[in-house]
Amino acid sequence: MDDGVYVGNAGKDATANRGWLLGHFMEQGDPRHSDAVEVKWGVHPRGEQRAQWVQGEVRTALLVLITGRFRMEFPGRSVLLERQGDYVVWGQGVDHSWFAEEDSVVMTLRWPSVPGYAVT
Repeated sequence: MDDGVYVGNAGKDATANRGWLLGHFMEQGDPRHSDAVEVKWGVHPRGEQRAQWVQGEVRTALLVLITGRFRMEFPGRSVLLERQGDYVVWGQGVDHSWFAEEDSVVMTLRWPSVPGYAVT
């Protein structure tokens, strides 16, 4: 990693930070440290759901379905992602939650990477 290049495996590396691969929470000097964006590799077994709704979100997010069937919940709206590559984008202030209808893998990008937020 001395050359500024990091090579890893999302499935293995994600376990170290509850799925997050890139963001402000990585050590300074690590190529995965970023104040601009956060990247998460989410592996969710069928039936798993977010314990609580996210409220007062201050970031914008993009979630892309890699495999499975995954439902995003927003106030007054439910979005089902069922084909590889299906995605949803939501902005600042949009409350949300999720539910894995089947074993699912999703990639989430959030920006900016905001210090003070827990790695969740």
